Amino acid sequence: MTQRGRATRSTGPTGRPRRADGPRGGDRVGGPRGDLAARRARLRAVVEPVVNEAGYDLEDISVSRAGRRHVVRVIVDADGGISLDAVADVSRAVSAALDAAEEAGGDILAGEYQLEVSSPGVDRPLTLPRHWRRNVGRLVKVTARAALPGPRAEQPAGDRQVTGRVVEADDERVVLETDSGRAEFRHTELGPGRVQVEFHRLDEAGDDELDDIEDIDDIDDEDDVEDEER
Repeated sequence: MTQRGRATRSTGPTGRPRRADGPRGGDRVGGPRGDLAARRARLRAVVEPVVNEAGYDLEDISVSRAGRRHVVRVIVDADGGISLDAVADVSRAVSAALDAAEEAGGDILAGEYQLEVSSPGVDRPLTLPRHWRRNVGRLVKVTARAALPGPRAEQPAGDRQVTGRVVEADDERVVLETDSGRAEFRHTELGPGRVQVEFHRLDEAGDDELDDIEDIDDIDDEDDVEDEER
């Protein structure tokens, strides 16, 4: 079963227990943003090769605090979406890689953590060519920079909001079907695209599409998540 935007798996707390003399204050994940960003970079260095080796793209990785543990969220995707079984496989591989990195002496998380692996939801912006390609057929809203006609075509003439259905997308361009006809844009002319939820089509949607608009946050209600860096 392949799903777009809903496949998610959360492991239980893992990682090595925090030592009594372990990192404190600015040295822990919940410290200053500079340290949080550094830990996120170290996490990406461990996680991205594992995800790529499995045949998927690492779309995002974030670290936050949830009570006494850290929460590591890993977003992965692929052409055609990613199944729940694939998410489970990636989750196990990432967890093993993180444990191995810490056992080898790397200060990755300095304490217990909860790993959450999921595929992108429809609320994630379309920023890369592969994002647009994977959303062909969907209705999107995007800010496009218009250009003046004629010899001054490269001079921007202001931004405008465009809503249309993605009918074609490759590494160079995106073609949208709008109310006024088809419009073609280079990726450099587009800001982050946002998929629009079409409620009038939900009656025709399958379970996978309905799952796209559900909340994928699996953190316990009593855990107060803070200091998240994306």
